[in-house]
Amino acid sequence: MMNKFKYLQSPIIKKLKLTRISKKNIILILFSIFLLLLASLSVFQKYSLQKKLDNLYKEKSDIETLFSSTEQELQELRNQDQVKTNIELKETIENIEDAYDKAVSSYEELLKLKENDQAESKDLDELFTKSLVELSNQEYTTAEATLAELNKKTKAEVDRLASLATPKVTAPESNTPPGSGYSRQYVTTDTGSFLVSMVVADIGSTRMIVDTAADADCSNNCPVLPLSEYISRNGAFAGINGTYFCPAEYPSCAGKTNSFDLLVMNHKKTYFNSSNNVYSGNPVVIFGDGYIRFVSSGTEWGRDTSPNGVLMNYPLLLMNSEIKFGGDEDPKKGSRGGRSFVANKGNLVYIGVVHSATVAESARVMKALGFENALNLDDGGSTALWSGGYKVGPGRNLPNVILFVKK
Repeated sequence: MMNKFKYLQSPIIKKLKLTRISKKNIILILFSIFLLLLASLSVFQKYSLQKKLDNLYKEKSDIETLFSSTEQELQELRNQDQVKTNIELKETIENIEDAYDKAVSSYEELLKLKENDQAESKDLDELFTKSLVELSNQEYTTAEATLAELNKKTKAEVDRLASLATPKVTAPESNTPPGSGYSRQYVTTDTGSFLVSMVVADIGSTRMIVDTAADADCSNNCPVLPLSEYISRNGAFAGINGTYFCPAEYPSCAGKTNSFDLLVMNHKKTYFNSSNNVYSGNPVVIFGDGYIRFVSSGTEWGRDTSPNGVLMNYPLLLMNSEIKFGGDEDPKKGSRGGRSFVANKGNLVYIGVVHSATVAESARVMKALGFENALNLDDGGSTALWSGGYKVGPGRNLPNVILFVKK
């Protein structure tokens, strides 16, 4: 027994036992370290994610702070004097543009007035000068009041001159239109008696044509001719001015002098302003071989080239014997002057001028004469009527006209 015990206590046996215990411990230690590493990694990942989350929250907070600061700066900018100044500047520009338009319109009315040698325009010139001074001082309200007074006095002077311009002739008073040739007669309406100069032609023996100075569409510096030149080159026996147009002497016509925006087809079968839809709703008169036709809107008419002329203008005075224009807010139509027209009664076609009348009064004259259809033409300084010589006018040079030519 002693020997056996001694053997177990020998150094070799002890070493072997110690070696076995150490390996177990090492394995346990390594496993513990592995677990510790896993735990550390998990803690690190959690810490890293938390740090990223914290950074995101911080960035969110910074963005919110920046947004709030920007919003505050924007609000401050809105309240700054510079913004208010810009708004005030915009209002000032609008006032200048509005006042300029009114001043130009008033000036053009003065120009029309001065076409008459009998015009008394000294006081009107002084008012216009006063309005310009007020505009230069940015006194827009005062300037508008001055221009309103100027327009009122200009209209009164135009009416006075129209009354003086009415030919002092002995003429019959009759509401029956002539059957042939040229005549002057007083026509009675419910608003007064008006002198009418007119020429009549039968469509069975007369070609009614439209002639133009230009050969194609023209937007500026367009050619124009006196009515007498149109008469001569076409061998016509009568004629009258045509559409509204933009005279060279008007400031608002800069860049579009002597142009006309309305639909016209001349006797050469050339259409003008065919693509201008702005005016497509205006009335049209069509002259064909053996007929005359009035339509209330250009949209009712295509681009047929079989007629001898097509001409658009406004307003339509009569349609099917009914008055179509009773007046509007346009002061130009409401002032008195020579009012040119083209009309028909059956197979008879009339061109002429109602003297010293508004456009609405001219429509009443057409009705009193028993016409079936009638269209207003250009007026003012453009008014001209020819029958063996000028009966009215000659007026300014014209871009287009209506002519009577024997067949």
